[in-house]
Amino acid sequence: MSGYGRTDSEWDELVHAGHGFLVERAKLGKLTSYTELNVTLARRTGCPPFDFERADERAAMGHLLGLIVERDHEITPSEPLLMLSALVNYLGANDAGSGFYQLAKELQLLPTSASADAKFDFWVKQVKQLYERHGPDLPA
Repeated sequence: MSGYGRTDSEWDELVHAGHGFLVERAKLGKLTSYTELNVTLARRTGCPPFDFERADERAAMGHLLGLIVERDHEITPSEPLLMLSALVNYLGANDAGSGFYQLAKELQLLPTSASADAKFDFWVKQVKQLYERHGPDLPA
C-alpha cells in the first residue's frame, strides 16, 4: 500500500481517519471538500497534509479516497457498491471530482461512455444512499 512518499502505517492511519470523518459527514447529511478533508486528516493523524499544488499529491489524495471506498465496502458491504468518496467535492463545486467518476467506471458502477447528466445522476444517487445508510435513525 505504500507509495506517494508515505509509509504503510501512514496510509493505514489516513484510511482509518478518512473513513471515520466521511462516515461522520454522512451521518450529518453533509458533503465535505478536499480541503476540509485534508485539514482534518492532518489534524487527526499528525501526518503531513497533501499539497494540492503538486499533481502527485493530488493523485495521492485520489489514491486515498479509493482506499477508503475499499475499506468502507469491507466494513459495510452493499450491492450496488456505495462510494463514500462521493461526499468529497471541490470547494464551491456541485458534484464530485473526475477521479470519483473514473473509480466508478473501474468498479463497473458507471458505463465508460456515461454522459455528464448520467454521471451527475449517479453521484446524486450515491450521496442520497450514503445519507440513508449512515443517517440518524428516526423514531417510528
